[in-house]
Amino acid sequence: MTHERELDEQGRPDPPPAAGEVATLLGFLEFHRGTLAWKCEGLDAAGLTATVGASTMTLGGLLKHLAWVEDHWFSVRLHGNRPDEAWQGVDWAADPDWEWHSAADDSPDALRDLWEAAVSRSRNLVSRALDHGGLDQLAARPWPDGRSPSLRWILTHMVEEYARHNGHADLLREAVDGQRGE
Repeated sequence: MTHERELDEQGRPDPPPAAGEVATLLGFLEFHRGTLAWKCEGLDAAGLTATVGASTMTLGGLLKHLAWVEDHWFSVRLHGNRPDEAWQGVDWAADPDWEWHSAADDSPDALRDLWEAAVSRSRNLVSRALDHGGLDQLAARPWPDGRSPSLRWILTHMVEEYARHNGHADLLREAVDGQRGE
């Protein structure tokens, strides 16, 4: 669910300054998605596999991780769907950070396409959930302790997830080519 909003100089939609809860949550999520897209824009394989210091984190790994997170929260948890085919067959027990590690084997276009497809599916799934239960709708697949987070919790968590990783993306992009910005 996207709304017509003004874009900033990096092509990110500005979150609405005075709107309801749904529009505000979705506005900030879209802003953070736009920030990740901006930080990964125009980079080749070397740029997407660059690291900083002792960390093994890469921009390509961020794209793949956030594609998985989008699918996990909006499709698997919220709607109770099977994981997207991109995640089927992964031996998560053997490598719990598989999406981070395997990103180096993917082309820049494949990583961007994977993330963009996950975001597109998520937008549709969130729109469907808002139409059928609003922010109070509980996830179809509960946590191991039996509790189920609401769509409100999931959206807030996704804003937090992107905000945290966009801080990493800032450092990684600056290390690649000096590009800086909020």
